[in-house]
Amino acid sequence: MAKVVVFANQKGGVGKTTTTVNIGAYMAEAGHSVLLVDFDPQGNLSSSLGIKDTQNSIYEAMMGLIPVEKAVQKTPQKNLYILPSNLNLSGATVELSKADKKDSLQYLKKILSSLRESYDYILIDCPPSLGVLTINGFVAADTVIIPLQCEYFALEGLKYMYSMTIKRIQKSVNTSLKIGGIIFTMYDSRTNLGKEVIKSVQDTFKQHPEMVFNTVIPRNIRLSEAPSHGLPINLYDAVCIGAKCYKTLTGEVLKRV
Repeated sequence: MAKVVVFANQKGGVGKTTTTVNIGAYMAEAGHSVLLVDFDPQGNLSSSLGIKDTQNSIYEAMMGLIPVEKAVQKTPQKNLYILPSNLNLSGATVELSKADKKDSLQYLKKILSSLRESYDYILIDCPPSLGVLTINGFVAADTVIIPLQCEYFALEGLKYMYSMTIKRIQKSVNTSLKIGGIIFTMYDSRTNLGKEVIKSVQDTFKQHPEMVFNTVIPRNIRLSEAPSHGLPINLYDAVCIGAKCYKTLTGEVLKRV
């Protein structure tokens, strides 16, 4: 049965989608069967893998318009599949608001339940918010991983999400949810700020050092270019520093989840 991992951060532009797609690609490269779930109405995860036909998407599956299996598509990476998204998903918040409060948080978990036997790992990319879609991601997952950009405001947002959101989810609707850890992204070694953010987070969790992944993802132009070619970094430029870091990071993730 698949391990379900959700990548979440209420702040946009922190490398969440880049992290989801590239960890998934390296898991698949290692021989694991991986399903990526694009749970963001912007559909960046889908487009980063060159998926253009999203008529059958996760929204249609959630609304019961199609079987979820019909929405799954292959990607350029062997063993890597995707459940794509489109702008219709933005309307799901309206649909979910009409449902019973408890049921409205279970939609994603229900549609993924029929897929868990078909994959080794299911990775969910959530929108940059703490709304009902992201909460659905937390409820559906076994583990939450938090990509964190090395800047001050990202650090402030981390404190809120960790203490106010994830802890509440663990106490109420998903008591088995585990925190896989925090991944530092977009690190620029030329600035003091990046180093200060990393030290601050490490100091915050000094009693639980396992909360922080050892591998730090640097700013890298090749990582930025890969989505425009519809490829994960291992297929676009496997020797760049960004690719090497994500490969190492994936090894860490596999050991934790």
